Amino acid sequence: MRPEHKIVPALPPGPHAGDSCRAVASVLARVGDKWSVFVIMTLIGGPQRFNELKRTIGGISQRMLTLTLRGLERDGLVTRTVFPTIPPRVDYELTDLGRGLASPVQALGQWAFAHLPEIEGARTSFDARNEKS
Repeated sequence: MRPEHKIVPALPPGPHAGDSCRAVASVLARVGDKWSVFVIMTLIGGPQRFNELKRTIGGISQRMLTLTLRGLERDGLVTRTVFPTIPPRVDYELTDLGRGLASPVQALGQWAFAHLPEIEGARTSFDARNEKS
């Protein structure tokens, strides 16, 4: 018997275990999103303007940064402050809630960086075993 599907996603889709999982699914989707993590990590140092964020976070499009900031603001993790200057100045900053999330996000990033060689080795071994099947 040979497996039909050889490509395994990092996070397989599937039903949630219960109501409590469903209740936090949207929050986990937000804080687990790649761009949200980068924005949160970047804002740990203090408020930044949109273009500063865009320059710091390499590879993010203007549209994706806008959508990410909007989602983080909606969830109460980031505040947007408009200063009445010409042109208007807009700063983004972590809220208290966002600063509380920054530590776990930072710890997760450090863990991922520290274990990246092991994870890459495991992926290579898995792929090699499954190519032969």
